[in-house]
Amino acid sequence: MDWETLLCRERLGKPVASTDELGRTPFHKDHDRVIFSGAFRRLGKKTQVHPVSSNDHIHTRLTHSLEVGCVGRSLGMRVAEMLRNELPHWCQPADIGVIVQAACLAHDIGNPPYGHSGEDAIRHWFKQAANQGWLDPLSEAERADLMSFEGNAQGFRVLTQLEYHQFEGGMRLTYATLGAYLKYPWTARHADSAGYKKHKFGCYQAEYPLLEQITDKLGLPLQEEQCWARHPLVYLVEAADDICYALIDLEDGLEMELLDYHEVEQPLLALVGDDLPETYRQLGADDSTRRKLAILRGKAIEHLVNAAAEAFIIQQPALLAGKLQGDLVEHMHPAARDCVLTAKQMARERIFQDKRKTLHEIGAYSTLETLLDAFCGAVNELHTGQSLSFKHRRILDLMGNNAPREDWGRYRCYLRVVDFIAGMTDLYAADMASRIRGITPG
Repeated sequence: MDWETLLCRERLGKPVASTDELGRTPFHKDHDRVIFSGAFRRLGKKTQVHPVSSNDHIHTRLTHSLEVGCVGRSLGMRVAEMLRNELPHWCQPADIGVIVQAACLAHDIGNPPYGHSGEDAIRHWFKQAANQGWLDPLSEAERADLMSFEGNAQGFRVLTQLEYHQFEGGMRLTYATLGAYLKYPWTARHADSAGYKKHKFGCYQAEYPLLEQITDKLGLPLQEEQCWARHPLVYLVEAADDICYALIDLEDGLEMELLDYHEVEQPLLALVGDDLPETYRQLGADDSTRRKLAILRGKAIEHLVNAAAEAFIIQQPALLAGKLQGDLVEHMHPAARDCVLTAKQMARERIFQDKRKTLHEIGAYSTLETLLDAFCGAVNELHTGQSLSFKHRRILDLMGNNAPREDWGRYRCYLRVVDFIAGMTDLYAADMASRIRGITPG
């Protein structure tokens, strides 16, 4: 791979290359298109790790995405400064920074309500539906898309199909930004065999022609049928997500009183060593733990950004060859790598087992089962050739202009239902499921 091709400024759905305007490059426009989209705005009411809470300091998908975007921008600019002589003459460090930032902002844009529990609930429902024969009219590849539902593939559909120019390029982002977004440039057939992040994939069969188009424009090497090497900037997006996820989980754990301050402080102090900010050294016993952690976390992120950027430069030959094994965190120096891995382990053991989170996850299955039963049940009746019952006609009315039609294939209809449900916020999904069950909230 080469940087000139990888940083393609052309837009999906537009035949001509994007042009700069005063103070705003094509990549800055990508950033703005993501920020102003409805799908991005709805992340404010979607679960990050903990249920959408009355505690205003707990992260949602929106605040998480904004923070990942900030770290990603710093990473991109740091790397670009070190690679300045190898980049195209027209490309500035700020361009690389905003490509990574835009991809970071979009990295969770396809996540359904209830986060990873919602993803699993949708997969579970379609596996049960397959056992009942509901998916028999679909091809094997189409069935795999639904039974392996993946927020990353749904996000790719949001970016390239659903937002703004519906089914005509979607947001019409540049190929470079789409490449940086595509953490898993392969289809569901490789979800268990791609050798990286089991069960993950980045593209449904419905968007496969777009994936082919994007990988061709960017010069991503084909590794197997329907499976390409990743864009090098993906590794920066992933590192930014890992850094924020690891540290912010601990911060939320402290807010939820699941962790003690000294437990959270320990891995961060081990990373920064003697490089403590003077403001941190001046803190006294009366200063809040929230303030202490904010200062320490900022310094820890600085160290992790430096470590990730250095790892990227060292691994650049493998990255451009499409042969880097694992993620960037695995290639950071030991102190940085251990900080991230220790934080993740603490979150798994102490935060993810919280009873409030467990009840929320169980509720996700009940809510999404009700919605999928209703809307996919209407789709099935639509394909019987008989008149829709009043109930199912009214259910499809809830989808407005996006409702499936009788002349569409079953796969296309199911995808439109998934689009509708995956786009919901936690509260909206719960409210609609309750009303469908005949319960009026409040």
